[in-house]
Amino acid sequence: MKKIIAMLLLATGNIGLLWGQEKQVAKPNIIFILMDDMGYGDLGVFFQKIRQQRAARNEPWLVTPNLDRMAAEGAILPQHYAAAPVCAPSRASILTGLSQGRANVRDNQFDKALEDNYTLGNVLQQAGYHTAAIGKWGLQGVGEAPNWPAHPLKRGFDYYFGYMAHVDGHEHYPKEGVYKGPKKVWENYREISDDLDKCYTGDLFTAVAKRYITTHQQEQPDQPFFMYLAYDTPHAVLELPTQAYPEGKGLKGGVQWMGTPGNMINTASGKVDSYLYPQYAQETYDHDSDATTPEVPWPDVYKRYASINYRIDEQIADILQLLTDLEIDEQTLVVFTSDNGTSIESYLDERYEADFFQGFGPFDGIKRDLYEGGLRVPTIVRWPGSVAPNTVINSASISYDWLPTFTDIAGLPAPVRSDGVSLLPSLTQQGEQKESLVYAEYFHPGVMPTYSLFAPQHRGKRRNQMQMIQVDDLIGVRYDVQSATDDFEIYDVINDPRQTKNLALQKADIQQRMKDRVLQLRVSDTSAARPYDDVFIPGLQGIESRVSETLDVKFYALNTTWLPQVGGIEPTAVTSVNRLDLVPQDTGLVVVRGYIYAPTDGAYTFYLSGASQTFARIHERTLIDADYHTSGEEMKSTLKLASGYHPIEIYYRNVRGNSQKLQFEWRYEDGPRESWK
Repeated sequence: MKKIIAMLLLATGNIGLLWGQEKQVAKPNIIFILMDDMGYGDLGVFFQKIRQQRAARNEPWLVTPNLDRMAAEGAILPQHYAAAPVCAPSRASILTGLSQGRANVRDNQFDKALEDNYTLGNVLQQAGYHTAAIGKWGLQGVGEAPNWPAHPLKRGFDYYFGYMAHVDGHEHYPKEGVYKGPKKVWENYREISDDLDKCYTGDLFTAVAKRYITTHQQEQPDQPFFMYLAYDTPHAVLELPTQAYPEGKGLKGGVQWMGTPGNMINTASGKVDSYLYPQYAQETYDHDSDATTPEVPWPDVYKRYASINYRIDEQIADILQLLTDLEIDEQTLVVFTSDNGTSIESYLDERYEADFFQGFGPFDGIKRDLYEGGLRVPTIVRWPGSVAPNTVINSASISYDWLPTFTDIAGLPAPVRSDGVSLLPSLTQQGEQKESLVYAEYFHPGVMPTYSLFAPQHRGKRRNQMQMIQVDDLIGVRYDVQSATDDFEIYDVINDPRQTKNLALQKADIQQRMKDRVLQLRVSDTSAARPYDDVFIPGLQGIESRVSETLDVKFYALNTTWLPQVGGIEPTAVTSVNRLDLVPQDTGLVVVRGYIYAPTDGAYTFYLSGASQTFARIHERTLIDADYHTSGEEMKSTLKLASGYHPIEIYYRNVRGNSQKLQFEWRYEDGPRESWK
């Protein structure tokens, strides 16, 4: 007979009320700015200033004065990771708050429908925000336009303007289609590209963002807004704007929305794809590292990239100045980041190489790599009065931490399904910062570049199935993974950012923890198969003396429409039981934490029923999710478990007088059902 050992955590009450009473601060506006393919090394404050200070003529550099100023006015996060090293999965993880071990969009699944569940948009809607998505989407799903199943307006956004299809974001003049043909731009459900003569998308999205902010402040000044501003630059094609940036910035200057078909923004004139910034147009460099030979001009593709990068710098400054002009800068949190590492794409006849400016910074790897250069992204947070100037947050974090961060700022706990943690303690330097789960998995059938700046062992390295995990302060990476037994390369990336000194032989205990944890935290997806999908999930080792024969139960006074994370929240009551049917039937949220003991390796099926909203977790992965979608019917899930102890958490919302009590059962293979008793 299976030995059942359990501990339990329960929570009940009216969440939002008590949580809201603890958080008596005005909800700030939130602007999340996501760049496309901007590398860690593309910004002055993160790396380009190092090259500039060296002033070596064989090392060309970029300048980003406004983004550097933004960093000085707020915080930088030097060890912030993208959830994935390419566009669509990275954005899906940001929007859902899920790692690539659980998000429904993985690998290179461009235009796949974003899961119909909690998103940045709908959780902030429920927190009282007006929500807008502007720019590149690429997660709409298959369907006849404009009725895509995962249109932004169906995923929590009140307003949308931008490119719906992923590939459309590769052309920056939607009407003219200079290199990739004409593209479609949508405002909510209306296609408007016929009106967008000479509209460079970087300027267009900036003008629309400014119009939205200004109009919202005029019409709804008492309602906070959330803006997901997803630029399609500096991603290829490396197209140039029509002209210099308009004088001034903010409310009266910079790019402006004109609203007249054929002249929709004030830079929609002149010649498309034409304007090189003067500081780069005549730039030369020591191409052969020989000071005795004449310098040569920068190749055109790099003049273009530098100009695009500088244009971004001006666009962000324009938005920040608008916040100052509207006197809402202290009431607005702005996050600037990127979806993945630097790219080697130009979509021009002339190839772009990331080592010219060293856009991967002090790391090895680029877009589509799980080494640091593919996942570390430049991240800046500005919130005057709340985030101190010149703050440096050195702890590791990842892009799916933003959903819990924003709900925390809005005064609510995040949905329990979220994989991230709130970064608010680090940003404000108040409270205890929880450790982030830093994890990524990805497949790409290519190889790393052979740049001389990369370590020899990384040049031309085969990618295929890749995986990355942080355990303690060490990063584990696997390339060309064949099985769950493949060893991780283990690196101290703080002291070895290029990942040249593999510590695997010295860290056998860390190696095993990494191998176990990646199996305990992820959910397999048949659309993105992995060689470790069918491996038995390992149990916890060495805990026999610490487990109890009872379930611990805690109740919480929380009132969100979703089942929330409860870490750091004081329970209103605590009890212990040895059976679920003995849990008190008070109205409120109930969270159950326990263990089952699997006597042998095999397939175990779990059954959960009896509550209107339920969520169950085993180890760090979802077991059953009936929170956003609630059927009231019995839910089940089958997993392959290795013998040993496996922790279970169950969250559910209880209603006094409910005739159905929560039931949680499991069985091994075709055996009888068992339960805690």
